Amino acid sequence: MSSDPTNDRIRVVQGDITSLAVGAIVNAANETLLGGGGVDGAIHKAAGPKLMEECRTLEGCPTGQARITGGYDLPAPHVIHAVGPRYQGGSSGEAALLRSCYLESLTLANQHGIETLAFPCISTGIFGYPKDEACAIAIDAVRIFLRAHELPREVTFCCFDEDEAKRYRAELDSGGIELA
Repeated sequence: MSSDPTNDRIRVVQGDITSLAVGAIVNAANETLLGGGGVDGAIHKAAGPKLMEECRTLEGCPTGQARITGGYDLPAPHVIHAVGPRYQGGSSGEAALLRSCYLESLTLANQHGIETLAFPCISTGIFGYPKDEACAIAIDAVRIFLRAHELPREVTFCCFDEDEAKRYRAELDSGGIELA
């Protein structure tokens, strides 16, 4: 078991991210920010049409970056839309882009005074990122950010299925590898 003190600020749950009552949930978005499948579609559906209206005003978001909107009909008052990379074999800068979308999301949460933040497993669905590698990048990025910042006070990884939750718990317990 890892003795990393940031582990006290990170938790892993299995469930539906749209049901979490946290300061912000992170949407695994595409560059248009106008909805899609998986987590993105579920968040847009649960938030209602006003989320789409606000997203249209943002005029998209580049891969590796993030934007913040209201949460509308969600229990979370904010949605942070993070655009992860499409996996292309690993030699096209995907790891840096994935890491960046986690750090950009955390930075927005910090800047907006958001105390609790929940992430889905970004880029591991239709974008095809290998799940073990994406998990290691996500936890490493969050740990490094939390060491240097008081907010968010708690970060949750909300995994859709139990296998993903087990992967994140194991990575958290292992202490991981420092990618920075």
